[in-house]
This record gives sequence, C-alpha cells and structure tokens, in this order.
Amino acid sequence: MNTVDAVIERTLAEQRLVGVVVLIARNGKLVYRCAAGWADREERRAVSEATIFRYSSLTKPIVTATAMVLLERGQLELDAPVTRWIPEFRPKSPQGTEAIITVRQLLTHTAGLTYGLLQPPGGPYERAGVSDGIAEPGLSMDEQLRRLGSVPLSYTPGERWGYSLALDVLGEVVARAGGAPLPALVERLITGPLQMLDTAFTVRDPQRLATAYVDGSPPRRMQDPDVIPFGEGAGIRYSPSRIFAARSYPSGGAGMAGTAPDFLNFLETIRVGGGKVLTSDTTRAMMSNQIGSLRIDIEPTPSWGFGFGGAVLMDPQLAGVPQGAGTWKWGGVYGHHWFVDPTRQLTVVALTNTALEGLIGQFVPELQAAVYAMQ
Repeated sequence: MNTVDAVIERTLAEQRLVGVVVLIARNGKLVYRCAAGWADREERRAVSEATIFRYSSLTKPIVTATAMVLLERGQLELDAPVTRWIPEFRPKSPQGTEAIITVRQLLTHTAGLTYGLLQPPGGPYERAGVSDGIAEPGLSMDEQLRRLGSVPLSYTPGERWGYSLALDVLGEVVARAGGAPLPALVERLITGPLQMLDTAFTVRDPQRLATAYVDGSPPRRMQDPDVIPFGEGAGIRYSPSRIFAARSYPSGGAGMAGTAPDFLNFLETIRVGGGKVLTSDTTRAMMSNQIGSLRIDIEPTPSWGFGFGGAVLMDPQLAGVPQGAGTWKWGGVYGHHWFVDPTRQLTVVALTNTALEGLIGQFVPELQAAVYAMQ
C-alpha cells in the first residue's frame, strides 16, 4: 500500500498531476483507494471519490458493452455491413472504390478509419472538419458522418489495426439498431442496471466535475478550445465545454463523464462475467484478442492484440510490463488509465485531470510497478 501511496505523493509533489483517484480491486474486494490533489487547483477544490471526470476513451468499453447487449438480443450482427443501419455512410476505400465496413471492424478498430490527432497538420480529417469527439461542441451526428464519409479510408477494412473514430460510428449504429438515442440506450442497458449513477453523456452535478489541466511545470489550466501536441500528428483538439453542449453528438468513443467508483464497478462486472447486463461468453469475448495475428500500433512493441473495448496483452515479456497475459486495458486523453488482469483477479482504475501525464506519462508505469509490488 505504501508503495502506491508513494507514487501518488511523489507525482503530485513533482506537479506532474493536479488531481487523481486510484482504486484497486483484488478478488472482487476493494483493497486500495486514494483520492488526492485538486479537482480545481485555483478554487482549492479537492479531489474525492465523488469527483466526476471527463471520461474521454473510457467511454469506449461502455458503448462496446451496450453494443454487446444488442448482439446478444439479435438486434446487431458482428459481420453485417454498417450500411444496414446507416445506409448513407459509404466512405471510399484508399483505391477509390466503395468499402464494406462491418460491425466487427468498428468494434476492433480495423474499419479503415482513424483520428485527426493521428494525422499530420492539415491532414484529410482536419480539412474536412472531422471531429475527434472531444472538441467541436454542437456538431451533430449527421454532419459528423457526412464529413467523415467524405474522406477516403486510411486502409482497406480488415487489413490492419488503426485507432479511430470507429466507436463514434458504432454509437450511431447502436442507436439505430436499438431504436433510441445512444445516451438512453447506454443508461437503459448498462449504467442503469449497474447503478452507475454519475456516468452519462452529460454531467449531472457540475459542481463535482474536475477541471482539466495540461502538462507543464506546473500543469496549466486547459483552455477552451485547446490543442496539445501528440507525437508527429496535428495534436489533440480539446473543448472542455463540449460535455455541456446539448447539441453535441454523443461520441461513442469519447463523450461520457463519470466517477472512478462507477468505472471500477463496470470493469469488475465485465471481469466476473457480466452480472446483470451480459453473459459470461460475451464478457470473455470482450477480454479476448479479436484481431488474430494483427497487433495494435500505438505500443512500442507488437505485444498487444485487441478485444472488444480494450487492448489485450499477448506477450508480457516482449511488452516489458508486470501484467499477466490476457490483461485488458485502455485509457483516456483527459488523463486516465485502467487495466484488468484476469489471471490475478486484479482491476485498477486511475483517473486524473492532467493530460497527458495520466495517460502516457511516467505515472503510468510507476503506478503499475507499485500495484504489483503490493502484498
């Protein structure tokens, strides 16, 4: 316990994070909890376990689970073309011919789509005004699909893995297949049954929402809009006010907000077999590699496959990480990291309000090492 405490205390003291909540469950029991730092540094508002964070990509596994419910009910089919539900969405292949994208390819990021943040400045998505789902408040789904469909795919669907806006498109597929807006379906099928009362596409208690910060010495308060450099791409475009813009399309890849306890509840439900919302066969599929011999390309080694909703660790030794084979993980660009190690019955949630330290900074491997050093 003290090792995890030390990592958190050091990271805050070095001003790499502004605020953080870390929850660790083992064998179904909460064995560690810590809320530290500031939800809003300037207002001296402390972080607590009740603090609401912009989930960004923590949205993905929740929307994925919603799609899984519809699959179990026969309202979706994994290998059906997306045009069955969105006939107007017909992006061209790189060769200029009409491409066929399936539900499975959306779920696994093998659909040929990408993110603007991964393209160079002035790239095709930026020129077309495509949103990455965390900026452009007020943009409608119809307009987002029109813009996205106007740009040729980055690769032929199924050819490789590429992190993308696929879950935004999937969100609209789910809405049309389920006969209700995506936020209503997510609440009806996942967050409602699991009593995730603070998790939604809106913020139910704005006074508990964490202010977003950007890496720096010390981290600076995020502007609105803001752009953070990311690799060699155009940078990550943020608009913290998007969560309050009612006309914004519900981004299935990045549009939700919620608390750390809510998200731990969700992950534990998947780990133990689906509880009230899914069958154990489905949750096993979510946490199993679904992309065959392909590997995800945003890790330094080809050691991670991808399931439904998160990456799956195929080779721990090659990856150089302490997690066991089969670990399921992802994060969020507002500064979050989570993983489920099923062999150790271990679930870890770390939500921060500091981009990008909480996602890809030194805090992440330091926390992982400390978790596995726990007795």
